[in-house]
Amino acid sequence: MRYDLTMQLSELVQKLNDLAPLYLAEDWDNVGLLVGRSEREVSAVMLTIDVTPDVVKEAIRAGVQVLIAYHPVIFHPLQRLCDDTPREKMLIDLLEAGISVYSPHTALDAVQGGVTDWLCDGLAPAGDSGSGGDRRALIPFESLPPTEQCKLVTFVPHNEVERVRSALATTGAGLIGNYEQCSFSVAGTGSFRGLEGAEPAIGEAGRLEHVREVRLEMVLSRASVPLALETLQRFHPYEEPAVDIYDLRPRPERNRGTGRKIVLDQPVPFAEIVERMHQHLHQRFVKFRDMTGGKPLRTIGVVPGAGASLLPAAVEQGCELFVTGEMKHHEVLNAALQGCSVLLAGHTNTERGYLPTYARQISEKCPDIKVHISKEDRTSLSLE
Repeated sequence: MRYDLTMQLSELVQKLNDLAPLYLAEDWDNVGLLVGRSEREVSAVMLTIDVTPDVVKEAIRAGVQVLIAYHPVIFHPLQRLCDDTPREKMLIDLLEAGISVYSPHTALDAVQGGVTDWLCDGLAPAGDSGSGGDRRALIPFESLPPTEQCKLVTFVPHNEVERVRSALATTGAGLIGNYEQCSFSVAGTGSFRGLEGAEPAIGEAGRLEHVREVRLEMVLSRASVPLALETLQRFHPYEEPAVDIYDLRPRPERNRGTGRKIVLDQPVPFAEIVERMHQHLHQRFVKFRDMTGGKPLRTIGVVPGAGASLLPAAVEQGCELFVTGEMKHHEVLNAALQGCSVLLAGHTNTERGYLPTYARQISEKCPDIKVHISKEDRTSLSLE
């Protein structure tokens, strides 16, 4: 089955990046376009959690040009690409069929409204005034706009401030969003004594001078610092301008980042949380370790997939229950020793249910693209 070709792969990749910016992904992850030519035309895509031989066959039958696989099909570096292993054979089959592969993985977890928030919706439904509560990132994503990485501070005679400010602005200093020449200034008194050989712009060498000055502050990018310093030297009236450069700390974003912490409006019994998970994931079985002693709980840490590395952050932030897909035996024991209950719903079970939402988002961004959800993609383990 083929469809009318409507979009270049590079354009689709940009729209997928708009939905889940790749800069949100964990450093260890391998996200983005993993297989394919950016100029290839695309008319149909298929969503899957994992790339398996059955999914590859399904994608070929469906005539799609892109497989959007939540988990990266290439995670570790490849030494060669032959048909010696099942994974390499899958990649060759995809290449021969002209099917590209894109993976959003942890970027789709971290973004607001992504996989993690979808999982949270099952535990604290939006609009449920009885227990909806507050939601925030366990580990907030931290960022700075490129033009606000540093702050330059200098001290200028009061009658030269506008000249210096305007000169610095030509280097990119003072750019904040849609505003330029942004600065802060406060008046004060500067003092200096010129040594032998100095040629002060104000006063005389060898005499302590006191000058009405203005402290001038402007943000700028790290790359702009050298040019800003050169410009300051040229336009500042002083022979030796006083200047400080400060690195600014990234700003944490409450609604984007790794994992989530839910604080319910009202305490909820552990059994009700388990039932909510059953209903949300449409599955009969979950594994759990109940440490509540029958006491209702309010604070829940949530991480889709394999979230054990986030347990310390959840415990530190007072989570009484940690919800994730899978954990090792001793990781569960460690949680129990710290008094934190655990609910494990299966690695991909905590991810796969998000695909219909993701499909709708892609369809809204790319209305001419046909979006399939794989029917062959399924959890690797079954329960009787």
